[in-house]
Amino acid sequence: MNTHHLVNMANRIGQFFVTMPDRDEGLMGIAQHIQRFWERRMRAELLAHLESNHGEGLDAIVLDALRAHRDRL
Repeated sequence: MNTHHLVNMANRIGQFFVTMPDRDEGLMGIAQHIQRFWERRMRAELLAHLESNHGEGLDAIVLDALRAHRDRL
């Protein structure tokens, strides 16, 4: 799996949810979308990228969502 591609996909999801007026709802929406529609190995690789590279390239809202809802993923 290409980590750069996963980062881009996660950021596109974040761009949709960043427009929500309730930030907490947006963070939950990002996490739920990734949990529902991404394969387990994709989620695992994204979380590994968060750990090993501090989420380099991920938008702030995606980073916040992954950190806040890691247990869901």
